Amino acid sequence: MRRIAIIALTAACSSPHASELSYKPVNPNFGGSPLNGSHLIANAQAQNDFKAPSSGSSFSQRSALDRFTSSLESRLLSQLLADVGNGNTGSLTTDDFILNIVDDAGTLKLSITDRNTNEVTEIEVNGLIPD
Repeated sequence: MRRIAIIALTAACSSPHASELSYKPVNPNFGGSPLNGSHLIANAQAQNDFKAPSSGSSFSQRSALDRFTSSLESRLLSQLLADVGNGNTGSLTTDDFILNIVDDAGTLKLSITDRNTNEVTEIEVNGLIPD
């Protein structure tokens, strides 16, 4: 009898209690408490190993002559490619590279030579139909 009472008492005390699971976001951007913001940003900054470049970094403004030279090279290259579209061929030589463009029966062949390393890159584009 005593045994039955102990089992009944244990069963009554250990009855399972369940509750509904609910999700509450932590990040204030997703509906969490706004008071969590400073804690989250402090954790993010502690993990960030990126170092911003100092004011005396190697980045510098390009001079007006460099910008003009770059613009002129871009314009000449654009004109050269437009001429190739009209059936003409040509070349362009700059301080950094030599570009030769040849239209070989509908196949556009570009040969780019790096003047510093003498490395040559060749590109062929099929299907060129001059106007």
